[in-house]
Amino acid sequence: MAKRILVVEDNDLNRKLFSDLLKAKGFEVEPLADGHAVLERAAAFAPDLVIMDIHLPRISGLELIEALKRDETLRHIPVLAVTAYAGKGDEDRIREAGAEGYLSKPVSIMPFLQAVNQLL
Repeated sequence: MAKRILVVEDNDLNRKLFSDLLKAKGFEVEPLADGHAVLERAAAFAPDLVIMDIHLPRISGLELIEALKRDETLRHIPVLAVTAYAGKGDEDRIREAGAEGYLSKPVSIMPFLQAVNQLL
């Protein structure tokens, strides 16, 4: 059975790129543009990994990671945080929120796939 990955990314191009790349590698992918639906979709889709953009409209990816980690049924799912705004201390804050992996944008294909495989 294929591993399932929830891709939370508001940028259409990035969401399509991540999804297409993961599908080409045999993963089952659920793309999601709206951060407000993360908990509901994660519960329904039961992903093996969540790829989370940090800078989403109306809600922070950090808040969503924290919410996932507070949820008893979802907390075991590893999170790979992806952000375009990688400043000093950002990785520490993201990992403190509960993310097991971290990549800064622009994302290169090989490091992206390595990070995904490490978390699965």
